[in-house]
Amino acid sequence: MTTSTRGAHKTPAVLVLEDGRTFRGRAYGAVGATFGEAVFSTGMTGYQETLTDPSYHRQVVVMTAPHIGNTGVNDEDMESRRIWVSGYVVRDPARVPSSWRSTRTLDEELAAQGVVGISGIDTRALTRHLRERGAMRVGIFSGNALPDEGTMLAEVRQAPEMSGADLSAEVATTEPYVVPAIGEKKFTVAAIDLGIKGMTPHRMAERGIEVHVLPATATVEDVYAVAPDGVFFSNGPGDPSTADHPVSVMQGVLERGTPLFGICFGNQILGRALGFGTFKLKYGHRGINQPVQDRTTGKVEVTAHNHGFAVDAPLDKVSDTPYGRAEVSHVCLNDNVVEGLQLLDKPAFSVQYHPEAAAGPHDAAYLFDRFVSLMEGQRA
Repeated sequence: MTTSTRGAHKTPAVLVLEDGRTFRGRAYGAVGATFGEAVFSTGMTGYQETLTDPSYHRQVVVMTAPHIGNTGVNDEDMESRRIWVSGYVVRDPARVPSSWRSTRTLDEELAAQGVVGISGIDTRALTRHLRERGAMRVGIFSGNALPDEGTMLAEVRQAPEMSGADLSAEVATTEPYVVPAIGEKKFTVAAIDLGIKGMTPHRMAERGIEVHVLPATATVEDVYAVAPDGVFFSNGPGDPSTADHPVSVMQGVLERGTPLFGICFGNQILGRALGFGTFKLKYGHRGINQPVQDRTTGKVEVTAHNHGFAVDAPLDKVSDTPYGRAEVSHVCLNDNVVEGLQLLDKPAFSVQYHPEAAAGPHDAAYLFDRFVSLMEGQRA
């Protein structure tokens, strides 16, 4: 990525997809060139949480909502220490933010962090193209980084693909840290950081859990060194087929029978640990309005998603695994993609979406209570 931050709002910019489709607009944020996987997010709010979600590492996010930036940027809604998206695509950026919590504009924040974006393009047409053709590599070029179209397309096609990408260690913490329980401490949880969002340990802390966040490279010995009552595997970027180390660690946890909860990437890790495969979705699920059914209760939840891969597990039967019987606990009502797994003979479950939901609906917050119940049952 090459960037500059001067005169972004007037500078011409071009978005080039790897199949040759081109969109012309204006630079938004930093000026320069960037590459990644083009994906779209259907959330109408929560752009700051989306930008700072480590799961979006190496992706260029297209916002389907036309008007972005109207609440500006603040220091409280960050989900991690920085913006992780490789590029940002919006149709109609707000000229002036109108929130009392805002301390700066979104354009300024993107520029300050060197994130190359583009505005003023038909994001509806781009989204329809990605739905029809699938998520693909993309480049955004502006300012002095604007070569001829043939050169731009060649550079896009030289960029790495998301399939086969091992990215968790690039976004995870390098040193362990502790998020203390709020109020009385009831449990200790070891959380494997594969790209964790800040709201996730906070949701556990609200329930009296002291969370020890460990690097993606943590071993089984590191996990049990904190004497956990439960183990958590977080969301994160990349292809789960590359995540052999987290899968091995999770299998060690399953062998010991410690209560286990996984979110997003953690769901795919559980799938692999149980012997299921994973596959890349055509264009993924990203946004805060995805309908999911909890098959254990029959309830339908509106949920927050960010995933381009899914678990290949049978929906119509209970499966035998090395760790006992397993079943699909949640399913997406749009396309029947697996959205959750649970073991029937051990205290372990996972979901593909984000019950911490910052920003987004809180329909699935009960899953943290379910995790607490597993730890209570184990202690009893």
